[in-house]
Amino acid sequence: MKWAGGKRQLLPALRKFYPAAFNTYWEPFLGSGAVFFDLHARGALDGHDVRLSDNNADLIACYRAVRDCPEQVIRELLRLAIGHGRDGARHYYEVRNQRFNPQRAALAASADPGSEYTASLAAMFVYLNRTGYNGLFRLNSDGEFNVPAGSYAKPRICDEPNLRRVAKALARPGLTLERARVERVVERAAAGDFLYFDPPYAPLSKTARFTSYTAEGFDAEDQKRLRDLVVSLVRRGCHVLMSNSTAPEIAALYEDNEDAVEAGLRCYRIPARRAINSNRLRRGTVDEYVITNVRGR
Repeated sequence: MKWAGGKRQLLPALRKFYPAAFNTYWEPFLGSGAVFFDLHARGALDGHDVRLSDNNADLIACYRAVRDCPEQVIRELLRLAIGHGRDGARHYYEVRNQRFNPQRAALAASADPGSEYTASLAAMFVYLNRTGYNGLFRLNSDGEFNVPAGSYAKPRICDEPNLRRVAKALARPGLTLERARVERVVERAAAGDFLYFDPPYAPLSKTARFTSYTAEGFDAEDQKRLRDLVVSLVRRGCHVLMSNSTAPEIAALYEDNEDAVEAGLRCYRIPARRAINSNRLRRGTVDEYVITNVRGR
């Protein structure tokens, strides 16, 4: 996935804080899953249970469909790629407005909308992700996906080898994939477990706010509750690694907070490339936090 705040570019910095030994691995804000896929590729998850989750029903449903029926998803994506090659943005809006959103709406009344995601819906999700503006997943107040088309000359819509690798990684023994809020997930973590958190970032300015990965969003109170959860996990004996922005509210929650410091959390500033801003001149390199109780290597 192309995911807002995806961590592929930060992997060299994050790897320094992977614990040498751990029990179960947890990733409660899965997003693009860059850290999970990195750990998987390095063999660091061999012999470990893995718990992946996110509160974004579409994301989890798409991953499940790719895991369970990758060849069907690939066939549907190839059809979408042909349509996009012919009509570009017009095809994008037709898929978004006349197929994807109506089919999502038809599932909205069920207890778990993602449970009935078809290979066709999963392919549309991947297609819109690969061809929409900056790979965003954004919902309006009615819960409709409303990201505009991106301006890509030749987007790679169907990467067959990668889809098969993803399907294999998600089907590994001992792995669970669920839609859940972070609070419900982490209450089951135990001493010795390794948890990586990549929440929606706190904005660096009042005009930079983007938290609509789900209809509920993720605000300052959510950030505070997450800090309390992280501190409790560290005190429980878990290995915790987190990414976040260096916004003043995050500095206050972690770097300047006695409970966080006494629990053993340390904040490191890492340069990262900012890709999302309405003003292209404001994109570029900014510092991000890596927050952890793991001693770096």
